[in-house]
Amino acid sequence: QVQVVESGGGLVQPGGSLKLSCTVTGFSFSRDINWYRQAPAKEREFVASVPVEGVPDYADSVKGRFTASRANAENTVYLQMDSLKPEDTAAYYCYVFYRGYNYWGQGTQVTVSS
Repeated sequence: QVQVVESGGGLVQPGGSLKLSCTVTGFSFSRDINWYRQAPAKEREFVASVPVEGVPDYADSVKGRFTASRANAENTVYLQMDSLKPEDTAAYYCYVFYRGYNYWGQGTQVTVSS
């Protein structure tokens, strides 16, 4: 019954910004929510982890440029992406581990190009 839905991707020029959203339904939203991304010909990589409370964790490649947050009342997490670079181009996925299962969204494409 857990459903994970991402949105907000698109095409942006280098240096631009995008804000991704992830809404998770079917549970109490009491677990870490995570962002991963996967570029063509590359392994899926960790981007950010958003705890229920406290400071999010970030991959070194996005520190200082991306900001993750959550709105628990709406079961939604966000990924504000600033100063985007071409190497940020990837499909971005929202992920949660809950009661022994992995739940992934379908992904939202972010393309950074001039």
